[in-house]
Amino acid sequence: MNTEAVGHLLEALVFAADKHRDQRRKDQQATPYINHPIGLVSILWHEADIYEPIVLMAALLHDTVEDTDTQFVDLQERFGKDVEQIVRQVTDDKSLPKAVRKQLQIDHAAKISDAAKLVKLADKIYNLRDMVNSPPAGWSLERQREYCEWAKRVVDQMRGVHPRLEALFDDAYAAAVARDLT
Repeated sequence: MNTEAVGHLLEALVFAADKHRDQRRKDQQATPYINHPIGLVSILWHEADIYEPIVLMAALLHDTVEDTDTQFVDLQERFGKDVEQIVRQVTDDKSLPKAVRKQLQIDHAAKISDAAKLVKLADKIYNLRDMVNSPPAGWSLERQREYCEWAKRVVDQMRGVHPRLEALFDDAYAAAVARDLT
């Protein structure tokens, strides 16, 4: 990755960190939310050998529109149309009921771009690993199971885009099965 690309990636990191600065994950330790998008980049880079700056930037920014006051136009102006489009494809419409949003993720997963699928796969891997290692505080075993099964249904719609990421998801899912979360 060249110097300019690293600079853009760092700009996306700073932007995401600022936007998520007051947010915490739902895990029992209430870890800083920014750990999640950084974790996606780590999965993509270290475990899946994905070095495409646009994909990595979108991974850092993937929850900014959904969970902060960021607008798609902000991402387009600052990071370009390609990054904005990937984030758009992986962003839920929070005005819809949760059950509808979850079903739409399943329904649309096969239709999103390959770059968006990479981000979504990394997201599901990270979340399943979190579910096994540090489940959200207050989530019943049944709710954890439902999340794992739903995540698998989403990922099953994206099969064929990146075998290594899919294998990492399958490993995380197997760990959930071993913990009796499915």
